[in-house]
Amino acid sequence: MDKLSFQNPLFQTYAIAACIMILKTVMMSWLTVARMMQVNGGFRSPEDVKKTILNPNPTAEQLVPNEYVDRIRRIQLNDLENLPFFLVAGFLFILTEPSITLAQWLLYGYVTSRLLHFAAYFTARTHDTRATLWTLGSLILIYMSCWTLFVAFRQ
Repeated sequence: MDKLSFQNPLFQTYAIAACIMILKTVMMSWLTVARMMQVNGGFRSPEDVKKTILNPNPTAEQLVPNEYVDRIRRIQLNDLENLPFFLVAGFLFILTEPSITLAQWLLYGYVTSRLLHFAAYFTARTHDTRATLWTLGSLILIYMSCWTLFVAFRQ
């Protein structure tokens, strides 16, 4: 069976986890725009306060930082800092052909930790809560990377 085929349950598990994380990260951009529209502010660039069809009454206040909008930006930045590592580590990990059970626990565990991290950040939970959820995901990445290194050096 081809390793990079949806008939391979390892690749299928990775593809599902990766797509969930990609969609979640992309949706943060949409959520940022929705919040900017709700508050008619939180814009970032001077050209954003030029008169257009979508902004018929621009004001300088639209460039003032807005916590309601910036919270989503911080969540997305955190995703963008973490997602590339997951995509690479997860892909290399499945190439080592671990058991499907281990792969599902780790890949779906990572997804779960990141979705819970989002929920904690979105609802303004304490840093300790967010840090705990981030740490779980980080430990999963470390484990998959070390596993992959072990297998690569063993060959």
